[in-house]
Amino acid sequence: MALWGGRFSGQTQEEVKRYSESISFDKRLYRCDIAGSRAHVKMLAAQGIIPQSAADAIRAELLEIEKKIDDGNFRFDIALEDIHMHIESALIEKLGAEGARVHSGRSRNDQIALDIRLYLRGEADLLIGKIRIFQKALVDLGTRYPDLIMPGFTHLQHAQVVLFAHHLLAYVEMLDRDAERLADCRKRLNVMPLGSGALAGSTLPLDRDAVCRELGFDRVTRNSMDSVADRDFAVEFASALAVFGMHVSRLSEDLILWSSQEFDFIELDDAFCTGSSLMPQKKNPDVCELTRGKSARLCGDLMTLLTLCKGLPMTYNRDLQEDKVALFDAVDTAEAILAVYPPMIASLKPKAEKMAAAAFDPALMATDLAEKLVELGVPFRDAHRKVGSFVKYCREKGKRLDGTSLDEMRETIPEATAEFPGLFDPRASVAKRDLAGGTGFKQVAAQLDFWHKKLED
Repeated sequence: MALWGGRFSGQTQEEVKRYSESISFDKRLYRCDIAGSRAHVKMLAAQGIIPQSAADAIRAELLEIEKKIDDGNFRFDIALEDIHMHIESALIEKLGAEGARVHSGRSRNDQIALDIRLYLRGEADLLIGKIRIFQKALVDLGTRYPDLIMPGFTHLQHAQVVLFAHHLLAYVEMLDRDAERLADCRKRLNVMPLGSGALAGSTLPLDRDAVCRELGFDRVTRNSMDSVADRDFAVEFASALAVFGMHVSRLSEDLILWSSQEFDFIELDDAFCTGSSLMPQKKNPDVCELTRGKSARLCGDLMTLLTLCKGLPMTYNRDLQEDKVALFDAVDTAEAILAVYPPMIASLKPKAEKMAAAAFDPALMATDLAEKLVELGVPFRDAHRKVGSFVKYCREKGKRLDGTSLDEMRETIPEATAEFPGLFDPRASVAKRDLAGGTGFKQVAAQLDFWHKKLED
């Protein structure tokens, strides 16, 4: 009989057992569940709620159960529904009535709230560490090519020249915010719900603060109903992963474009690509494309959790059993991305000559002409119009911007001086952007140095 079966006279239908079980996915929480149970019975004994001998026996047997699960020697049965009932049943089977004392003063409602928080706390630390490795791979790649110039894009059109390293550092910044979001989320989820019971707390003299200290939480939850009813910490965690996925999807799109024949800016290592089953010449950037797809899963997991929680009355409802499916998928998907992306970035090889050739398009320095006019006292809108007219003139004449004489340039830009033709040098254009956050050589070198030091801490 199920541990909750005292009120029931009939047997649960087999289809309902299969429909309502969660052990197939929540068994991954076993270490968290055991850690919570060990802390709980230690407190129960200290408070005189159960004998010390019972607590000692339960704590020892919990370690044996953990070892059995670690070694693959533990039998899971859908009739026992979830990880909590599996572990409690194993205790009772081994210790008899003494094992049944483990659930004194708690409910599966506050137990699962505890387990998920413990799980996500550990995953936050793990994911942040892996994001740092990802950042370091990008910084190291930029450091290997500190002077490589390429076109920067807006609207997927060549816009201005930038350093390849500067482009990579944009994603380092995004990933840093992703790590910060996970760290912030960790602070809010690191509160201890055990002792909230099913929804109203307990009549037993529980010492929640002792359990809180034992498990390394910052504080106990302040409202027992909120403790068991809400999953906003899980929603926030999934949201942080969805934003991370969006960032990596954008990087994937850049890499896909850059590796195409039309761009031909980079070469992805064969280890991260596949071929076509029909066309022998193909080399497809599959890791990048799969990552774009997996980012959609991360968005879907977030939407699942939001939709799951939005219509629930207080307090606990069985709907919340489904939260773990989306949450575990989000964690697994993010970890899968972080396993393949750093080594792929580390092996990436830019095609310097192709990038440099594209960067030597004088049209990319049109803004430099306008800003030079501003330095000479011309209002920016007038400068913009005059340079635009010059670009139009060159297009009509079939000339490159650097293929005109100074006299021709003065037909549309009367203020042009002898130094204007020299503004079409992409290296000079990059060098002049020597301000905080700019793509200037000195600025990017300083940023690379900053990130090297930060990521080594």
